[in-house]
Amino acid sequence: MTRVAAIDCGTNSIRLLVADADPATGALVDLDRRMQIVRLGQGVDRTGRLAPEALQRTFAACREYAAVIKEHGAERVRFVATSASRDAENRDEFVRGVLDILGVEPEVITGDQEAEFSFTGATKELTGRDDVATPYLVVDIGGGSTEFVVGADHVQAARSVDVGCVRMTERHLVRDGVVTDPPTPDQLAAIRTDIEAALDLAERTVPLKEARTLVGLAGSVTTVAAIALDLDAYDSRAIHHSRIPYERVKEIVERLTHATHDERAAIPVMHAGRVDVIASGALVLLAIMDRVGAREVVVSEHDILDGIAHKVAEEAEELRRQAPDLEA
Repeated sequence: MTRVAAIDCGTNSIRLLVADADPATGALVDLDRRMQIVRLGQGVDRTGRLAPEALQRTFAACREYAAVIKEHGAERVRFVATSASRDAENRDEFVRGVLDILGVEPEVITGDQEAEFSFTGATKELTGRDDVATPYLVVDIGGGSTEFVVGADHVQAARSVDVGCVRMTERHLVRDGVVTDPPTPDQLAAIRTDIEAALDLAERTVPLKEARTLVGLAGSVTTVAAIALDLDAYDSRAIHHSRIPYERVKEIVERLTHATHDERAAIPVMHAGRVDVIASGALVLLAIMDRVGAREVVVSEHDILDGIAHKVAEEAEELRRQAPDLEA
């Protein structure tokens, strides 16, 4: 077993997983898994830069995570940064800050790399199950982008497109710095138009309709699942590998897109940082289900973060295997 730490810094949230990993079996034993909404991507779609206040929120979370990693004594740490930091002109400022705090340089990965990590994390536990048909279509709906991956035991095709819950909210629902409450029909139509264009783009590379199982990842999907399951509090064990029918997703989208800020905030499982962006994220999920004809979505709590941890463990094991040769 190798003790590893994986950090996934996206447009909306930054997450940490410290786990004991067995590279031989692929098993991960969680020691600490946590998330903070930092909105690193605040305004990036409009300005092309990471906002100072967004950087400060992210660096504060990094300091907390550094203490957790030290407490658990992780042998190896990997920090992966996704959509917002790929797009920003001042991403060097972000890289320097993370390096100073955590001692590791964040890897600003491509959309294809993001898709591969997500696929590994989401499907490792599903492999070999009789009740889940392959190939899978894994969709990771983030804040700034959505990753589409089709494959069975490995990635067959992948594509990242620039639609996500934060990007769509900021592009279409913000007026004079305030989120429209609730969205107007024209605003919702504009979001749907952007999503459909992104699906057209994804379909040029990824055979979306060939998949037999839709697997949904990340906060927009897990929040929709928590609402669908009528949970009184967020319960990752209940959500993980739940199956949410298309009709239930459609009902929830109707509810979220017609609700006010206060009504969304009053939903027991709603994280405060998702109140204003959940409607856009749910719309992305529904549009994907419409496009591929999915009658349900299998929801996974394991995603890019787990994929990163698996990769770190594999690299550590490879170094151990090489050590005798290097000593010789």
